Amino acid sequence: MSQQGLQPRRAALYLLDQVTGEKRLLSELLADGALNHLEPEDRARAQRLATETLRGLPRADRLLARFLQKTPPLHVRNILRLSAIELAGGEAAHGVVNAAVAMVGLNKRTASMKGLVNAVLRKVAADLPEGWDKIAVPRLPKWLRDPLKDAYGPQVVANIERVHFEGAPLDLTAKTDPQAVAEAVGGTVLPTGTVRLPVGRQVSSLPGFEAGNWWVQDAAAAIPARLLSAQPGERVLDLCAAPGGKTMQLAASGADVTALDISDGRMERVRQNLKRVGLKAEIVVADALGYEAAPFDAILLDAPCSATGTIRRHPDLPHAKDGSDFLQLFQLQSALIDKALALLKPGGRLVYCTCSLLPDEGEVQVEEALARHPGLQVLPADVPGLEPAWRSEDGGVRLRPDYWADRGGMDGFYIASLRKPT
Repeated sequence: MSQQGLQPRRAALYLLDQVTGEKRLLSELLADGALNHLEPEDRARAQRLATETLRGLPRADRLLARFLQKTPPLHVRNILRLSAIELAGGEAAHGVVNAAVAMVGLNKRTASMKGLVNAVLRKVAADLPEGWDKIAVPRLPKWLRDPLKDAYGPQVVANIERVHFEGAPLDLTAKTDPQAVAEAVGGTVLPTGTVRLPVGRQVSSLPGFEAGNWWVQDAAAAIPARLLSAQPGERVLDLCAAPGGKTMQLAASGADVTALDISDGRMERVRQNLKRVGLKAEIVVADALGYEAAPFDAILLDAPCSATGTIRRHPDLPHAKDGSDFLQLFQLQSALIDKALALLKPGGRLVYCTCSLLPDEGEVQVEEALARHPGLQVLPADVPGLEPAWRSEDGGVRLRPDYWADRGGMDGFYIASLRKPT
């Protein structure tokens, strides 16, 4: 097999080894240029292969276990996992098996296992697709599954896991007219105003990309800015702004927007996105907790969190994380809420949100903020398209991946609109 034909598979294998062995996130690896040596088509294929393998990894392991007497080294195991996912996806067995054997042979420490890999994958190919479809949907790891079961019950968690395994469609936020964007790209407009397309479309080739008519943003992620309802002329702060979807929503409203984030690299993406869509915002690279400015009319705080609501788009999270940073995140979220309230005018509005499924990062944070700040109020969650079941008892909005499951689901989010006392 030619080296060129192996390149996207080898790159995907590198990503898998880094996530499962070094506990690194795909977003970090991609930001560090892990796929920059590839041509765009191969880069897209490598990322897709790695993502699909991580999404189905527990299922692949159960299938492979039927044909393995003992667990091979991680590098070999990842070659087998990657190949099993390709076979399950309908790739020709000949090419998949040859590529796997070639990859094992490229590493001196694993070259002796070429015969094992060849034999196992031929058995896997003979067992598919019937064997694949009989294996249970992958479960979340225990460190995450247990708290989610406590919060929502086992049936809801099972529903969430089913949506995770199916992956995510492509969601767009229109700069002005969702219906016009939907007609141009061949999508549908969801009740909350997001344009949804089937998975597999290349973003940069879609009509309206170069013109800046829309940007990619999950349906759930688009709701916080809509709830803030920034008005023309208002002075608005997007705290922890990168990668900028919410910044663009706020800027499109006609508000005077300041976008702040601690990472200059991530804020460069915000600058590029704003330029593409023809919108303006003041860019500030700073630590939010040390930021000082004249009071704002409204603030959107999308706080750093566990990102457990985004697993359908980021299946590396359960394999790269273990929940050990939860307490640190909870403390940071509390501090950021207090800081945001200090930066607000009396009577100003704060929308707090996290892309997390954990109540400790959502409902509990708001409950504790209300106790710390007498007079702080939760405002009604008035956004078109929100279903009554999504509203939480505290007045906020609790979104879950299993909502709209028949339409492709959504990210998990908690969102609350707060008013500072006058």
